Amino acid sequence: MTSPLPSRKNAATKVTRKGVEKPAENVVDMEMSTGADSHMGLRLWLRLLTTTNLVQAELRRRLRTEFDTTLPRFDLMAQLERHPEGLRMTELSRRLMVTGGNVTGITDQLEKEGLVVRDTDPEDRRSTAVRLTPEGRAAFDRMAVAHEQWVVEMFGGLSLDEKARMHDRLGKLKQHLRKSLET
Repeated sequence: MTSPLPSRKNAATKVTRKGVEKPAENVVDMEMSTGADSHMGLRLWLRLLTTTNLVQAELRRRLRTEFDTTLPRFDLMAQLERHPEGLRMTELSRRLMVTGGNVTGITDQLEKEGLVVRDTDPEDRRSTAVRLTPEGRAAFDRMAVAHEQWVVEMFGGLSLDEKARMHDRLGKLKQHLRKSLET
């Protein structure tokens, strides 16, 4: 006769990885899920990811509360704001790093609200460019001002010097990653 499986609670109470035990139910965020002996690169990655997730969640909440919109809609409008002539759907998809279906769904909603228009390329009827309408540009401008203020506020716990040093160090990491991933 085999012994019964441990209860779900007992199985989730402790997680063992490389000899490190910790209570799984007390994990506050991803950063806390590594042991003290974890590789510093992994710990740094988790800190960056946790910080990004915290900022992104707050931006999502504020966009929803203040403007009844979503971060993907804001991001799509931001891309269009930078390109008044419009962008093709495939280019929007590439820039936003999402599927064409996602871009189409967001664009459909924004078009119904009068915030974007689709222009068919007269030389290639299969190609469509999307651009902000004047109403869309005005709506985005209001959101962008608030978005910038929110980000400045969230990073307000750091001095200008600390932000500059962190920006420089992350730039160095970004360059290293680009070079190492090209090969």
